[in-house]
Amino acid sequence: MLRRLQKPRRVVITGLGCVTPLGIGREAYWQGLQRGESGVRRIESFDVSDSPVKIAAQVRDFDWEAELNPKDRRHVPRTVPLALAAAREALADAKLSPNDFSLTERREVGVVLGTGGGGLAFTEQQYEYWYVGPVHKASVYTIPASTHGGLSSELSMAFGVRGLSHIVSTGCTSSTDAIAYAAEHIALGRQEVMLTGGVDAPVAPGILAGFNLMTVLTNEWNDEPHRASRPFSSNRSGIVLGEGSWIYVLEERERAEARGAKIYAEITGYGATCDAYHRVRLAENGEEPARAMQLALDDAGLSAAEVDYVNLHGTSTLLNDRIETQALKLAFGAEAQRIPMSATKSQIGHPQGASGAAGISAALCAMHTNLIPPTINLDEPDPACDLDYVPNVAREATVRVALCNCIGFGSKNSALVIEKK
Repeated sequence: MLRRLQKPRRVVITGLGCVTPLGIGREAYWQGLQRGESGVRRIESFDVSDSPVKIAAQVRDFDWEAELNPKDRRHVPRTVPLALAAAREALADAKLSPNDFSLTERREVGVVLGTGGGGLAFTEQQYEYWYVGPVHKASVYTIPASTHGGLSSELSMAFGVRGLSHIVSTGCTSSTDAIAYAAEHIALGRQEVMLTGGVDAPVAPGILAGFNLMTVLTNEWNDEPHRASRPFSSNRSGIVLGEGSWIYVLEERERAEARGAKIYAEITGYGATCDAYHRVRLAENGEEPARAMQLALDDAGLSAAEVDYVNLHGTSTLLNDRIETQALKLAFGAEAQRIPMSATKSQIGHPQGASGAAGISAALCAMHTNLIPPTINLDEPDPACDLDYVPNVAREATVRVALCNCIGFGSKNSALVIEKK
């Protein structure tokens, strides 16, 4: 039976772990963001000689054996070790060790992750083993490992935590929705601690071919990968696929303060809407993404005048960036021209369902370093995209209130507000 609360509890972020194209660990990610680095490189994990797109933002220099032995690696998607590594860092950062928890405490810790593709790349690999050979290499766990739900189960089992273990898969809004869902469980007294965030690893031959069919990937910058992802630029030409994992520890605020935990920020607002318009395209008017942002602000009890920074969806497609700009103007009114904003995807590509979690970390970076990460490759702004996107170089600023905006396939829109207080 759920505990009945007269007032929702306050939810804070006390731990953060990152495995990214800019480096492994929170500090490497934040340093890469501040320096305006690009994680986009030529794809080396499979042959792209016949593909029109030859670049992606992939995780490099990752110690796979530190997370999984070779035998287990055969039976799980790439997303699992990425998520495990980020979760270990997040727990250590929060100074929590599930190994020291009692059974009751383990039952009060849950896992909610957002992912777009989950085990899709793994499934593709197993089918290749089966139909192309050698068959004996196919995993006996092909089916459970290919389901999205197996991803959160792997974290639950690895850390021995017995609270809810769920996956949210809503396309590019997945991790924003997952973080909000996890926060709600704490706010309503259903769980005490949550491991949450996002992970995706969509760089695989079949997935790349599928995106090529939709003609949404850029193929104009294969010889200059670092320049390929260029949101809001007049010569942008499409998405760059990315991958990575960004995991957070969430706790009830009084609990965190009582144990002397470091508090990064408080999650104060969330909004979600649907254009109900198209499988992949946005409605031209931008009204529903704007409404999601306004709902998040209303949920936080804030006005547009109180927002210090917006982390943008910014995919680098002609349509998306223009409509997102329109939505921002609708949501923030005259304040839209004042608020500094940046597109993290210019540096890490598009990590699909992990996008929101990557953006929240960029917002935390701005809050705790007083430097807003830039939108790189913004040398020739699109006249239709005329807001302050912090072009090319990080900017000094005090950020206490940040909003993360996400837009996904199927006309989904989500926004999350965090505050440093």
